[in-house]
Amino acid sequence: MASSDKPDTDYGKEVRPPPPATKNYFAVDVALRVLLFASALTAVLVIVTSNQTKLIPGLAGSRKAKFSHSPAFIYFVVALSVAGLYSILTILASIAVLYKPISSTKFLLHFAVWDVLILGLVASATGSAGSIAYVGLKGNDHVQWGKVCSTYDKFCRHLAGSLAVSLFASVVLVLLIWLSIFTLHRRIPK
Repeated sequence: MASSDKPDTDYGKEVRPPPPATKNYFAVDVALRVLLFASALTAVLVIVTSNQTKLIPGLAGSRKAKFSHSPAFIYFVVALSVAGLYSILTILASIAVLYKPISSTKFLLHFAVWDVLILGLVASATGSAGSIAYVGLKGNDHVQWGKVCSTYDKFCRHLAGSLAVSLFASVVLVLLIWLSIFTLHRRIPK
């Protein structure tokens, strides 16, 4: 008696489950990009509204502390503003990919490259503003720079809050980079 069934030629071969849907990755991508926008906007708003005027004994009149008095703080505001604008554009692109996933791999590659560039911009701005804030907090005895945070306490608290939120934005950018690279890795045929 001969069997009419065809022999199983795939016996012993590994059967891989299909990769998870791309839509799930882009939904997480959109959520992280919204977090990036919120943190960039918050950091900019907090530092821009950090004006404080104090009457300093020994000086005629009062002195004002605001972000525009330091090039590092101006760079910080510009860099976080660029990150916020970038997040808006990439939110729209990610939403477009959710509805038309045809070119999602191309978008992922572009997102990974641009996310790294924006991370470098945000990290350098946070570092430069943080170094000036540290000198304002601790002073520098070697060059006779005094502490200013003891005088401008409200300004320094705003500045510290803005720096903390920008560090959060940097972490969100790292997560976005990891997500893009992980998603691209899952698409490589093995």
